[in-house]
Amino acid sequence: MTIRMAKQILCISLSPIARDSRVLRQISLLAKLGDVTTVGYGAKPDGATNHLEVPSNLKSLPQTLAGVARLLFRDHNAAENSSPAAAWILKQELSDSWDLVVANDARVLDLADQLSNGAPIWADMHEWAPEEQSDLTSWRILVAPFMTHLCEKYLPSSSLVTTVSSGIAELYGSQFGVNAHLFTNASELRQIEPSPVEPDRIRCVHSGIAVHSRGLDRMVELFTALPERYTLDLYLVPGSDGGAYLQKLRNIFGADPRITFNDPVLPRDLPDVLSGFDVGVYWIPPLHTNARLSFPNKFFDFVQARLAIAIGPSEEMAREVDRFKMGVISDTFEPDAIAKSVLSLTPERVDTFKQGTAVAAQELNFERQAERIERLLKDLLL
Repeated sequence: MTIRMAKQILCISLSPIARDSRVLRQISLLAKLGDVTTVGYGAKPDGATNHLEVPSNLKSLPQTLAGVARLLFRDHNAAENSSPAAAWILKQELSDSWDLVVANDARVLDLADQLSNGAPIWADMHEWAPEEQSDLTSWRILVAPFMTHLCEKYLPSSSLVTTVSSGIAELYGSQFGVNAHLFTNASELRQIEPSPVEPDRIRCVHSGIAVHSRGLDRMVELFTALPERYTLDLYLVPGSDGGAYLQKLRNIFGADPRITFNDPVLPRDLPDVLSGFDVGVYWIPPLHTNARLSFPNKFFDFVQARLAIAIGPSEEMAREVDRFKMGVISDTFEPDAIAKSVLSLTPERVDTFKQGTAVAAQELNFERQAERIERLLKDLLL
């Protein structure tokens, strides 16, 4: 009798995988197809068979003196795999025989190629790589050209390329000549009923990472000027600044009775926690491509929580909000326009929008799109 060995899958993500919602969902899909070895920061994530924990002090970009010099002089081939994290990973005892290698984000495309030994590579681009942190001058000057180099060199030879939104998929196609498949940040389908709306209060909520570039201070400040019946609860995870921006928000707005800062919850618990509120809110000014084409985890968490949704005219989100009649879209990202859209939310309208979200949840979920991606992966693993 022939014993069939499980397919061996390597999944690389230089993020704290155990709290990276997108990668966790990815692993849940991969685990159905074989044994998954993960490489990344933090503890072993659920679904992984094996895990290589990268020391958290090792950076994922070439931020050594030599690495920065290579970036500055556009010596990009020499800069490949020269980040402290990549250099450390290459010294570890990993198998040289994989059936599939998964690269999460452009910054590990070179590492995935080095470790694949010819195995097919799934390149999952979480956003538009050349503008990942384009609000930082150092990124635009040093890192963006390197990300473009990695995409130009490695994406065309990747067996599968996926990304988060239709607009970003089109960019990868037009600039790098690849057929990028849509793999959104949709969360798992939940069996949740829309919660009732109180007659004299609209309970708004926002979840995510406390990052200055997302304009959270402007959002919170807006709620302090609205009538008291509009409240805002926040479930924020500290950013890479060690939580400094989150603490700043607490210091400025923490005393306002309409604003509540809650402890963050695990990604898998978020829709259930959010379902007790009325409206999920998110306004991100289109300061760069990733903001303009934003289609984030929180949007899909709002959907699965059966919330009404209040957003700005962000084209990817606005398309779905309009299609399913899930909420309100401000005319612009100016505070007056945002306030006007929120003030239009009556308990009756919120209840109607929640019913629209309940319909959307049956389509905008991880299981629905995972079927399509799983078929593509099975073809690679034949």
